[in-house]
Amino acid sequence: MAHCVTLVQLSVSCEHLIDKDIGSKSDPLCVLLQDVGGAWAELCRTERVRNCSSPEFSKTLQIEYHFETVQKLRFGIYDIDNKTPELGDDDFLGGAECSLGQIVSSQTLTLPLMLKPGKPAGRGTITVSAQELKDSRVFPFISLYYFIHISFSVTCSQTVC
Repeated sequence: MAHCVTLVQLSVSCEHLIDKDIGSKSDPLCVLLQDVGGAWAELCRTERVRNCSSPEFSKTLQIEYHFETVQKLRFGIYDIDNKTPELGDDDFLGGAECSLGQIVSSQTLTLPLMLKPGKPAGRGTITVSAQELKDSRVFPFISLYYFIHISFSVTCSQTVC
């Protein structure tokens, strides 16, 4: 069977982020990482949103969705208060882990943000929505959902095989 791949666009928003700044709200940014052979590799980042505890990031995150492959993802939310690209000097506001398949199958997934396993980041949540990118335009992910669940035995049209 051919290994089928399609490009997915993820939209990210958060609510009720913890506040690490004094005198103002945090300046959050979302980092997307993927488990690659047991190590987390950064794939991309959103923009930083200034002074916001419930950001809706305008920059989307693009990732290849490999059919029938578990792709573990980690979303990290950081308070960015400097101009360096390194995250070690920024405050961690919370993170969440899931598989790309979970996002794709639900189309929109909301998860609690965690500071570490078993320790929630207050009431913070992250919401991730998926859309399939096709023909340089964005279409609702319902087409890919039906492709996977209804037309599985048909060849992979509109995807890279």
